[in-house]
Amino acid sequence: MSFIPDTTTLIQFAIATVILAITPGPDMTLFVSRTLSHGRAAGFASMAGALCGTLIHTTLVVVGISALIVASPAAFLALKIFGAGYLVFLAWQAITKGSAFSPEKKSGPEISLFRAWAAGLGVNLLNPKIILFFMTFLPQFVSAHDPNAPGKLFFLGAMFVVLSIPVTAPMVFAAEKFSAAMKTSPRVTRVVDYLFAGVFSAFALKILTAQAK
Repeated sequence: MSFIPDTTTLIQFAIATVILAITPGPDMTLFVSRTLSHGRAAGFASMAGALCGTLIHTTLVVVGISALIVASPAAFLALKIFGAGYLVFLAWQAITKGSAFSPEKKSGPEISLFRAWAAGLGVNLLNPKIILFFMTFLPQFVSAHDPNAPGKLFFLGAMFVVLSIPVTAPMVFAAEKFSAAMKTSPRVTRVVDYLFAGVFSAFALKILTAQAK
């Protein structure tokens, strides 16, 4: 099927997705916090909201990038090079500043599953880092000369969601143990940070060296 990228691209994207999914950040903090405060149902609702946000980001990116490819392949190339630079910046931040993970167990009135879902959606959609990340990350896996680029981008966005579920769901199921482990084992978090930095630096190097040839 023309909208499915080649095997090498799928493997590379899968590795990047898993590394990104296990890297602590606002989304993960929300899932675990909601679970600790209001139970697993609220945690899963927040997770579902964030994943819906991911699909919305993907749609917006595909529409914008598709228009950019048609209007100016050179501009699309510039976006990919800018994206490579942004990936290097994220890698540097991961090493120097580390991941952000600070869930809190707050007692308070019960919230509806819809509110928990909306919170996950909002955290995802309103996070400027996620917006910029998707805008620069997804284009690394398609070519401006590929007539099937829009379909492949949609496929990769859906693949991102599917692969994220088995990574994040266990965090909700074992929120208390997971939160305690993350807080008492900073070395684990640092390993994840270095994995993130290494993988995304490799992607940046790949696009930069490919365009230099």
